[in-house]
Amino acid sequence: MNKRLVVISVFVAVAAGARLLPHPPNVTPIVAMALFGGVCLRNKKLAFLLPLAAMLLSDLALGLTIYGPNILRWSQLVVYACIAAIAGIGLLIQDRRSVARVVSAGLTSSILFFIVTNFAVWAGDSLYPKNWSGLVTCYAAAIPFFRNSLLGDAFFGVLLFGGFALLENRVRSLREHRDPRLIQA
Repeated sequence: MNKRLVVISVFVAVAAGARLLPHPPNVTPIVAMALFGGVCLRNKKLAFLLPLAAMLLSDLALGLTIYGPNILRWSQLVVYACIAAIAGIGLLIQDRRSVARVVSAGLTSSILFFIVTNFAVWAGDSLYPKNWSGLVTCYAAAIPFFRNSLLGDAFFGVLLFGGFALLENRVRSLREHRDPRLIQA
């Protein structure tokens, strides 16, 4: 059994489960969870599938307990596409992982998620007029939520990446055995 895979899977599952706990609006582990999966999982399919599956399960749990069936709207497909894109960003830095690259990828992922999901709100819902003014109003209304998203992304990013790094340093069997020829500066 691959202990590293099990521990990474537990981290992602716990992060997804954190969505079920009371939290301020948009302070969630979604971006950090997807980036963590992309960076830490060597198997490319799993790097995409694990965060997506964790998100789906937590969405189903939220639908059954809090939000009802309305949680699985068409716009949620945009969220899942963002999760896949963020996992892809993680894969891009996987072999050149550093604190600076993870922080940069996290900020890029947060901005991507904000831009894409709010565009989907503007384009797909009837809340805003379908013109430039409506789009600007939509993004302006989302700014307070973006601040919370950045806080959540940073908080959960530190928990996931920092917690896993601490475990890797203490438990030798969790350390990745990388081919030094794949590591680039």
